[in-house]
Amino acid sequence: MWRNYLTVGIRALGKNRTYAFINIFGLAIGLAACLLILLYVRYETSYDEWLPDSERVYQVQATWHEPGQPVTHNQHSPLPVRETIAAGFPEIEAVTVALPGRMQTLRQGQPVFVDELYVDPAFFDIFQLEFLRGSARTALPNVNSLVLTEREALQQFGTIDVLGRTVTERISTGTYDYKVTGVIRDLPANSHLELATIARHDPASWDSVPAAFKSWGSMNQLHYVKLREGADVERINAALPAWEKRVIPPETLEGRTATRADIMDLKLVNVADVHLGEAQLGALAPGNDRRTVATFAIVALLILVMACINFINLSTARSGQRAREVALRKVLGASRRQLVIQFLGESLLIVAVAMMVALALVELTAPRLGAFLDADLRFDYFGAGGFLLPVLLLAILVGALGGLYPALYLSRFQPAAVLKANASSARAQGSPALRNALVVAQFAISIGLIVCTAVIYSQTRFVETIDPGYEREGLIQMEGAGRLAASYDAFKREALRVPGVASVGLTNLGVAATNKSIIAARAPEQSAPVDIGFYRIDPDFFPTMGMRLLAGRLLDERHANDQVLRSTTGATGIDPVLLTRGVNVVVNRRAALQLGYSRPELAIGRTVKVGMDGEDLIPSTIVGVVEDTRIRTARDEIEPLIFGYDRTRTSDVLFRYRGAVPAQVMAGLRRVWLRFQPDFPFQADFAEDLIARLYERERARAAMFLGFSIFAIVIACLGLFGLAAFTTERRTKEIGIRKVLGARIRDIVRLLTWQFSKPVVIANLVAWPLAWWAMRDWLNGFDVRIALTPGPFLLAGLIALAIAVGTVAGHALRVARLNPIHALRYE
Repeated sequence: MWRNYLTVGIRALGKNRTYAFINIFGLAIGLAACLLILLYVRYETSYDEWLPDSERVYQVQATWHEPGQPVTHNQHSPLPVRETIAAGFPEIEAVTVALPGRMQTLRQGQPVFVDELYVDPAFFDIFQLEFLRGSARTALPNVNSLVLTEREALQQFGTIDVLGRTVTERISTGTYDYKVTGVIRDLPANSHLELATIARHDPASWDSVPAAFKSWGSMNQLHYVKLREGADVERINAALPAWEKRVIPPETLEGRTATRADIMDLKLVNVADVHLGEAQLGALAPGNDRRTVATFAIVALLILVMACINFINLSTARSGQRAREVALRKVLGASRRQLVIQFLGESLLIVAVAMMVALALVELTAPRLGAFLDADLRFDYFGAGGFLLPVLLLAILVGALGGLYPALYLSRFQPAAVLKANASSARAQGSPALRNALVVAQFAISIGLIVCTAVIYSQTRFVETIDPGYEREGLIQMEGAGRLAASYDAFKREALRVPGVASVGLTNLGVAATNKSIIAARAPEQSAPVDIGFYRIDPDFFPTMGMRLLAGRLLDERHANDQVLRSTTGATGIDPVLLTRGVNVVVNRRAALQLGYSRPELAIGRTVKVGMDGEDLIPSTIVGVVEDTRIRTARDEIEPLIFGYDRTRTSDVLFRYRGAVPAQVMAGLRRVWLRFQPDFPFQADFAEDLIARLYERERARAAMFLGFSIFAIVIACLGLFGLAAFTTERRTKEIGIRKVLGARIRDIVRLLTWQFSKPVVIANLVAWPLAWWAMRDWLNGFDVRIALTPGPFLLAGLIALAIAVGTVAGHALRVARLNPIHALRYE
């Protein structure tokens, strides 16, 4: 029996090759797109699940609700967490701290920066990484020891047998030697940890750190905890606010007592949830968000539904050609159950062939898609992450869902009605209303995806080209200002000799910055301080950035009070003289508003109190107001900023060039840098490149969305093509009669085209509200965004209509041009 079913199924496909091709190719595209998206979704949702005991390892994250500042979700947490959290929660088995940094060393004779993680001895108790050489127990015996990843060991020494060998780090005061005590296997790509070396940082060394950098506001480190078996993390998170109020000491600021517990919330987040979590500030590796991953999962489902719709539509439309076969089988004794099994078997056969094609497409495409998305997308059939079982289940599911309705519909034909006068062979079977509804659903999905793609592309372009409040073009940013502290003036003179370089400035708030320095500030008219960002620059920062002055003047060398002086007695605090005489500062428009000055000119000459470096509030006279600048991403609100002249704590050097070839300017600056710092890498970027990297993943996801939208459109067109071809063929006799009665070719083409265009018009009415709702929600995640105009919706509707008309018109024209005599003899 099964052999007979298989033979009949293969013969049915052979007789209707167009139908077979459309069904198989459409299903293959849908299945391939679905599998590729599911591969990406599974990769994104599998982060750190490979880690032993990952369900018990949590990162301590901090959310800050500072008045006047946007809410920030940070993967870093305050320094005292390590010493206090375990005592408050007995469910915690171990605590470790990790400080991200970069080591400067020589690799094959060339100076390079290497990602480094400074950890305490408990790190390997929580993160049970695989050691290829050495062991976790002996890995970090002292602060002179170093653990390398397999890749870094090979790059440094060409082998992993490196125990006992020396890695020399170059620091500003000379060199520092590490002894290699372990080599770990490279971490999988799906990990929120990104490192090349691990060094020991002894907590005892923190005793010499100034109190301001050990407070509950110190956010330079990551904390992880490992919970005991059976511990309830929800109970711990619920108890953390009360614990914070108990352990965080109150602080007195200008006679007012407050605690950071009022503006900070700690939370334990499982390591498997860090990559897709809300907190991405301070992340070791770029993260993602759950909404994006969920969106792609929905797109995969929609594409699969469209492929199934094609199968259902074409199967029911051509049911007339199988009606006589069904009738004869029933006359010869076949039951409806046997017929359902036969047609389901044929459906599974089609899906099996389509799945083979789809798997070939996936294997060819997955590596390229992974490279494009910077993701390790491996399509394996066997093993823990093998796709064999999901592929089989997906094929059975699609075969069953796509073939069940046609099977039930075809098997219900009554032999007497079918065989009488051959009536069924003269017309297409199935419910036209159902087919039209399915076509509407297909094109509604396609139109919705086109709208979303257009909006996402427009928004991505908008945020990259929006006026940031400074001159982005012609700006270069270089790391390493601290290394030039003693020779900066000479370096600056040489840099200005590079052809095209017009100005050079210093800052610790560079383009695409991720660091934050929030301080308390209070105007005389205000009863309580507000939180404002305080950043250090030199006088040339403003002209180099091209920031617009709105009122007053900029900082310069001629005014003694413009500079934040530091004590020369070895202390790290502000010079005591500043507490009495004060300092001059420049603020941006947003800061002036937050301090209570509605217009920039009203802020000029006003003295406000500013808490620099966590010290007492220092009298600070506003001498200038500059325009707001968008330093960070377009998702972040523009921040209120105060700028102080303090070049001793800057981190980046900025160069403004004009009328020169960018590559030649960069090469000239590299030569100058190597003249002053021959042992340290030259790290500089064009501002346009820094901004482009900010949105690199956004662009990649938008391009991926576009690609799968095209897949959806192709599937919809294939279905419409097959349906139009079959329907116009079945109406050949009708068309011949119309021509005999005087209908012209254009009348017939218009009639058939309009018949297939109506579902597309209705699909627009379905898709537009849904797409508008989805895109409004997505755009609300940006501080600055495009207007949601009718343009993308009309464009998507016109594209879908043009595709439908183009698909149907060819068939309609071919049938309409037939000689009526041949048309009337067609059946």
